[in-house]
Amino acid sequence: MKTIKGPAIFLAQFIGDEAPFNSLESICAWAADLGYKGVQLPTLDSRFIDLKLAAESQTYADELKGKVQAAGLEITELSTHLQGQLVAVNPVYDTLFDGFAPEALRGNPHARQQWAVQQLEYAAKASRRLGLTAHVTFSGALLWPYLYPWPQRPAGLVEEGFAELGRRWQPILDKFDANGIDLCYELHAGEDLHDGISYERFLTEVNDHPRACLLYDPSHYVLQCLDYLEHIDIYHERIKMFHVKDAEFNPTGRQGVYGGYESWLNRAGRFRSLGDGQVDFKAIFSKMAQYDFPGWAVLEWECALKNSADGAREGAQFIKNHIIHVTDHAFDDFVASGSTEASNRKLLGL
Repeated sequence: MKTIKGPAIFLAQFIGDEAPFNSLESICAWAADLGYKGVQLPTLDSRFIDLKLAAESQTYADELKGKVQAAGLEITELSTHLQGQLVAVNPVYDTLFDGFAPEALRGNPHARQQWAVQQLEYAAKASRRLGLTAHVTFSGALLWPYLYPWPQRPAGLVEEGFAELGRRWQPILDKFDANGIDLCYELHAGEDLHDGISYERFLTEVNDHPRACLLYDPSHYVLQCLDYLEHIDIYHERIKMFHVKDAEFNPTGRQGVYGGYESWLNRAGRFRSLGDGQVDFKAIFSKMAQYDFPGWAVLEWECALKNSADGAREGAQFIKNHIIHVTDHAFDDFVASGSTEASNRKLLGL
């Protein structure tokens, strides 16, 4: 049995232009002071990581790791959520998602996709140089505008969408395999991979690729009314990363899952700071221990009500209190009577 590593924190929601959130060294010192042991790094802000250089230079990768270790922390994983989104974009979202790409590529979907694929390849190599074992991304989406079957979807539309998604991701997955890194998709609204069924469709298209793994984030399942505990039972062999994020779903006579186009503050389903939502984290951490989850418990903070400083401070202690330090012996060993093969056969009347 393994004890989950942590607490760690995903830095994406905290990076900013003011100290201590504007450099890797200062944000790591801030996180360490709060009690975190690791940081998960987004990869689009050059103040924190030059992804191409980390892929190409072991010296740079070692220096990057050294900056984090100087604060008493580890890099848990790298993230390419935004780049992964651009691997597959339905044209209806071209303008909105152009902001994730370099300015020179905006308005050119083909060049934008090529850039995104290259970013993922850099991430695979950089992760290897940093001594990591897993990486998180989004799948992107070709089919999301057709999520609800009205108007009726044309025959074969879903099948072709997933076939194309598989064609785009198969070579990327092979690059991650060549570098010894599990590529973990965060199942998330707005992505073609948003629940177990869509993930299984994708696995079929990539021939059950051994590197096509999962980041587990229960908050997204609460908002979908999905059984987030059984999800662990079903997919635990593929779950290699864990975002500890809370959420709540409070339907009314006026709105439910779709939210009526309301803001996050006024939606029936919304993300919350740890401990303020409805997620049963005691049960989740128990299942993670039961299934020997090999990775980190990483705070991802998103909340429509509480400020981020309090969310980060409370989150470190929350995760620390929920990590189960697994036992190294059975609780009833004290009454063990001892056995041999001969005595066991005698007890069986053999």
